[in-house]
Formats: sequence, structure tokens, C-alpha cells
Amino acid sequence: MADRHAQLSFDGNEYDLPIVEPTIGNAGLTIAKLRADSGDVTYDPGFANTAGAQSTITYIDGAAGILQHRGYAIEDLAANATFLEVAYLLLVGKLPNKAEFEAWSEDVRMHTLLNEEMKRFFDAFPKRAHPMAILSSATNAISTFYEDYHDPSNAKAFDESAVRLLAKMPTIAAWAYKKSIGMPYSYPNNDLDYVENFLAMMFSLPTARYEVDPVIAKAVNVLFVLHADHEQNCSTATVRGVGSSQANLFASVGAGIDALWGPLHGGANQRVIEMLQSIVDDPDASAKSMIARAKDPNDPFRLMGFGHRVYKNYDPRARVLRSYADDVLAAVGIKDPLFDIAKELEQTALEDDYFVERKLFPNVDFYSGLIFRALDFPTRMFTVLFAMGRLPGWMAQWKEMTEDPSTRIMRPRQIYIGDIDKEYVPIEER
Repeated sequence: MADRHAQLSFDGNEYDLPIVEPTIGNAGLTIAKLRADSGDVTYDPGFANTAGAQSTITYIDGAAGILQHRGYAIEDLAANATFLEVAYLLLVGKLPNKAEFEAWSEDVRMHTLLNEEMKRFFDAFPKRAHPMAILSSATNAISTFYEDYHDPSNAKAFDESAVRLLAKMPTIAAWAYKKSIGMPYSYPNNDLDYVENFLAMMFSLPTARYEVDPVIAKAVNVLFVLHADHEQNCSTATVRGVGSSQANLFASVGAGIDALWGPLHGGANQRVIEMLQSIVDDPDASAKSMIARAKDPNDPFRLMGFGHRVYKNYDPRARVLRSYADDVLAAVGIKDPLFDIAKELEQTALEDDYFVERKLFPNVDFYSGLIFRALDFPTRMFTVLFAMGRLPGWMAQWKEMTEDPSTRIMRPRQIYIGDIDKEYVPIEER
């Protein structure tokens, strides 16, 4: 295809905007020289219409409900791949063969331990500390043990940093949880695989060995796979933004964890659980009444877990989780009233013209919290689990950014609308 260009006409001047062609999806109108040529900038709150990078990692078609990693459909990966396979795919660019996967898994397995000095770090937090605060802080803290890995231009340093972060994140997460309940920390068991090891560290005690249920391990694996990457979302953009200053991988991922903590991002599944619990606790509430309240512009109630910034179709991750939910609840032997009301809400919404016309379908947060809850994870750990799944995506995006010669330090512009030319008034005269 010949090079294409768009023309922008403004204030009597014409500006040439080269087109960046995609493999599939949206083309990009390049405005990199617009400010230099015109003195003006574009205005795009939230950068919803602005591409800050060219990427080969993840493709999303929100209208069609498609999510692919390196060309593989998320449904295919969730059904067949282990989380470590998907991590390798994101970081290396291809699925590993058997020998590559065995070497990769062994490398991760051999770095699961935290330095013993980190115990004092965990001990210093108050018992009530949120696990996400500990997770972010610990991710930054372990960088102090690997200062030789801080150079973003060193490919070998990145590979070793990525393995260590991937290996140690389950240990950090489990220790954050143990700290919050006043229980002793559990050490990794390298005889177990990645997910089994995490579950054992979470739920074992010195007095009681934890036997991993394969159904539960499979469900957690699927949850991690579904969260592994999601293109340029808030936390990924944060990782790229911090990394663009040449901050090290640990610091950049720590910043991504902080961004994920927000209730509009990774904390959304916790808000779904809180909403469902409030409905169950209200004897006068029903799925139909909650749908009616959600449609009322004068009612502050919001139906959490429906709609998505990108998807204008059924979130493919939610579709996968919906199919697992019944199996998980059956495996753990519980009947959850929150799950019952969730299914009723979904069915009612999907039959309501208001939701259908606005394409407000269930998203991944609608079912992920219910499954985490069924697996006996406390609510405050939900976002931690999201971060564990998202880790390989953050690292792959950081790597891609640092290897891209067009990367510049992130520095958005603004349109100033404040006062000007005011004179200082001494404090006695104000």
C-alpha cells in the first residue's frame, strides 16, 4: 500500500499528517510535528483517541468483542495454555516449544524465594495495611537487591529482572496476605507449579498442609491468563510512562500496581462484590428494581461490572469466566447468593433495551470477583490477583517501549485556562 497522508486545515493553513498503517484495526494520523509546525496541540481528555505507541503485543476489537495476544485468541489461550506459557508468549513473542518451556519454567521456579531481609520490610507494615500497598512497595524494594539490572538498555538485565519479578510476585502477594491476617509467612515449594505454589503459600499453615484442588488451580490459571495484558489501559500506560524516563523495570511495574489499585481500574471487581452484597442484604431489592435504578439518571446507584471503555460487545474475558463460574462453585461445594443475583442481573440486563442499545454488557470484573470469592480469596486480595495476572503484560510492554527507537519521555501538553499576569500582593495587604 502506498504511503497515505491526511490533511488538516486550520486557521488558513494546511498541515500534512502521515498515516501509520496497522496490521488490523485503527490507522493512526501522525501529529508528532503538529505543535512544531502550527504552535497548537490536540485536546484529548483521557487520551481515548490518541495512540502513544505502535505495538505487536495485544489486539482488541471492542466492537466485535475480540482480544488476541500475539495473534492468539484469548479464548484459545484460556482453554489450553498455562499462565507461564502466556507470559513467555508476551515477553518473547512466540509460544515456547517443550524444551524452551521447561527451561523457562525451571528458571522461574529457581527464583521464587525472597531475600530474608525482606521479612523485616513486611513486618514494618501495620496489620491493617492494604495488600496492594505492600505489593507495590515490595516490588520497588526488591529492586534494591538487583541494582545491576537497572539499565533499561541491557537486554540480559531485562530478561533476568523479568524472571525474578515473575517468580517472586506470588511470594510477595502471599506474604502480603499473611501479614494482613497475622499468620506466619509460608515459603515457596519448588516441587509445585506456578499457580499451585501460590495457592499453597496463601492457604497453608505450619500446622496444616494445603492440598491444592486441581479445579481451583485451573480456575486461577485461567483468571491469570485472562488478565495477562489488555493493551494501553491505565496501568499499562503508567508502566510505559514511568519507563519512558528510563526508570528501571521494578519501579515501572510498581507504578503500574498503584494505577491498578484504583476503583475504576483493577479495583472494579471488588466494587461488583460490594454492590451484589448490598442487593442481597436488602429484602426489597431485586434484579429488576436494580436495573430500573441504574437507568434512572437521578439515582446515584450504578450497576457495577457492566460496560467497558473499549468493548462495545460482550467482553470475551467475561464470556470465558461465565463458563467457569458454575464449575468452580460446584467444585468448592458452595451456593453463593451473590452468584445467583449476578446471573439474574445479567439476564435481565441483556433483555433490557436500555442496556442493549447502549451495548452495556458484563465485563471481566463482573465475574472475576465472584470466582475469587468462591475460591476463598478475601476481597482485599482481588486487585492483587489482578496485578499478578497483569505482570507479564506490563513487562512485555515495558520491553517493547525501551526497544522502540521512536520512544520519547512521556510529556503530554495542556491547554492553559487559568489567570495570567497577576501581581504579587504582600500578605499584610490581602
